[in-house]
Amino acid sequence: MRETYPVIEGAEEFYIKGNKVGLLLSHGFMGTPQSVHFLGEKWSELGYTVYAPRLKGHGTHYKDLEHSTHMDWFSDLEKGYLHLKEHCTTIFIIGQSMGGTLALWLANKYKDIRGLVLINPALTVPNYDQWIGKSSPRYLSESAPDIKSKGIREITYNKVPIQSIHELQTLMGKTPKILPNITNSILCFKSAEDHVVPPQNTDYILVNIASAKKEAVILYHSYHVASMDHDKEKIIMKTHTFIQKNLKEANLIDRGA
Repeated sequence: MRETYPVIEGAEEFYIKGNKVGLLLSHGFMGTPQSVHFLGEKWSELGYTVYAPRLKGHGTHYKDLEHSTHMDWFSDLEKGYLHLKEHCTTIFIIGQSMGGTLALWLANKYKDIRGLVLINPALTVPNYDQWIGKSSPRYLSESAPDIKSKGIREITYNKVPIQSIHELQTLMGKTPKILPNITNSILCFKSAEDHVVPPQNTDYILVNIASAKKEAVILYHSYHVASMDHDKEKIIMKTHTFIQKNLKEANLIDRGA
């Protein structure tokens, strides 16, 4: 689909060149790369190459979002992965909310992805359940982003198209069936209090995914948009530790250990 509206200032994709370890960051539904920019900058300071694409229909106008599909969003993330592969030898995928859902689909398709980091990944959004099978109203008012920290502004829309909700629900609804096919190492962050995606979503993923190496970290001081909340430094360092451990183990394997 072709977007009609210009990109909102601050919502642009970003790419920061670093070493041969690439981190692909995926923002969530109604979000933009701005929501993961702080994480990306800090990981780049640790030496990684970081890329956060902007998913179609996001960061422009909710009318653009209405004309994009979950396949458009996956395609944008996939293009980001292929772009990183041109510059990096090892890639980790980091996704928040719907971005975590898309990350699972990417890992299902590309088995050479070294690891997954999911932040409050979405399989259900109970607040949207009432709109299943409905076609009106065309646009719904959207509440403020779920962030515990005060004074934080996330770039998002104040309205959401009902068609876009249906696209999100379709994506989430078909995701559980692929979990037994995914074997990548995985680190999951879940907020103890999340008013958008129940923490049980993360529990379900970890129980049903086929990964041999999996870990969960509870975020006690953040709500749903944890990448912009009180625990963002914890996410940065725990992810760094996860990546370094993974790389060390891979090197041992490469040497025949």
